[in-house]
Amino acid sequence: MATSNSNVPPESGTDDARSADTEPAETERNRALATARRNAGSALGGGSDTETPSLKLAKEYLSLGGRRRSMIDDNITDVRQWDEDPPEAERFWQERVETLSKDERKQVEDFLPTINTP
Repeated sequence: MATSNSNVPPESGTDDARSADTEPAETERNRALATARRNAGSALGGGSDTETPSLKLAKEYLSLGGRRRSMIDDNITDVRQWDEDPPEAERFWQERVETLSKDERKQVEDFLPTINTP
């Protein structure tokens, strides 16, 4: 079987096309990957302007040593508390979370660590 030394590019989607990857294509893939990682990191990172009020409340509660955990089963959220909260965290929960509407409170509860997380 003879091989061809043609200058015709391989057909897209073939093994030959994938093996003929170019340096600019690899550079672009790496750039896209770096951008995706940066975007994901900023979405998960703290203190960004993209945080919702619910996430901010949950983070503040946890930063005060709050120990409540969420249990989500079939999209039903229940909050469990095995250990007592420090006084500041308990006061924060009573004043800032318990006073929210049911829907807003559920949004905060959804950001608590689940019973499956350490």
